[in-house]
Amino acid sequence: MSAYGPTEYEPTAHGPTGPGAHDLDGPAGYGPTEPAAYGPAEPAAYGPAEPAACGPTGPTELLVIAKEPVPGRVKTRLCPPFSPAEAAELAAAALADTLETVLALPARRRVLVLDGRPGPWVPPGIEVVPQSGGGLDERLAAAFGRCTGPALLVGMDTPQITPALLAPALAPDAWEGCDAWFGPAEDGGFWALGLAQPDPALLRGVPMSVPETGAVQRRRLVEAGLSVRDLPVLLDVDTASDAHRVAADAPGGRFAAALGRLTGAGAGVR
Repeated sequence: MSAYGPTEYEPTAHGPTGPGAHDLDGPAGYGPTEPAAYGPAEPAAYGPAEPAACGPTGPTELLVIAKEPVPGRVKTRLCPPFSPAEAAELAAAALADTLETVLALPARRRVLVLDGRPGPWVPPGIEVVPQSGGGLDERLAAAFGRCTGPALLVGMDTPQITPALLAPALAPDAWEGCDAWFGPAEDGGFWALGLAQPDPALLRGVPMSVPETGAVQRRRLVEAGLSVRDLPVLLDVDTASDAHRVAADAPGGRFAAALGRLTGAGAGVR
C-alpha cells in the first residue's frame, strides 16, 4: 500500500488523508464516487454491517485503511496518463478486490478504516469506522488502538492479495511464537502489518511515505522485542507501470478489468 511507502497520501483541504477507499466498480453495479458526494465524515453514520453477511470466523481482526475515491484525491500519481476520474475508477476497483479478499478470510471482525464517507459500495460484512486525524503514523496507530486482540492491517494499493497469500497470518496458530506479521513492499514501504497485541506506540513516529518506511517500521518491531514473521514482498500500485504489473499478476480481478477497459488493451500491455 503506497500509504506505507512513498507518496499518495498528502494532506489536502478535504481533511485527514489515508490510503484510498473507493466505490466498487464493474459488473456489480458500483462506480466511482462523484466529487459532490464528498464531505466531512459523520462517525455516527458508521457502524457494523449486517452480521449475517460475515464470512468465516477466526481469532484476528482484519483492518483495511482506505480513502474515499474522489477524483483528484486518490491515485494522483497515475495522472498522467490517466485522468483523475479514471484514476479514481482504478482505485475503486482496487478496493473492491481487496474487500472481496477480506470477506473470504477468517476473521473476528472486518473493519474499513475510512477517510471520507461510506456509501452503498461498502459490501455487507464490512464494518466502517472513520480515520483519526494527524499524520499517517498517527492514523495507523489509532486504527490499531481500537483493537482488543490480534489485528492485521492492509491497504488497498495491493489488489493482487489473495486468501492464500494472507493465510499464514490468519491461521489458528498464526500467533503461536509470533508477535507480529510484516508485509514489505517493493518501494520500501509495507503493505501489511499484524500485531498480536496492538500497541499504537509501535507506529507513532515512524516516518511515512519515504523509501525507508518499511525498514524503520520493521526495526521498531524487532527493537521492541517482538518476534516478527514476514509475508511476501508485493508491489503497490503507484504509477501506470505498477498498475499494469499488478493487473498482470491478478488478471481475473476488477482492477485488471478496469485497467483493460480504460486502456483498451490486456492487463499485460505496458
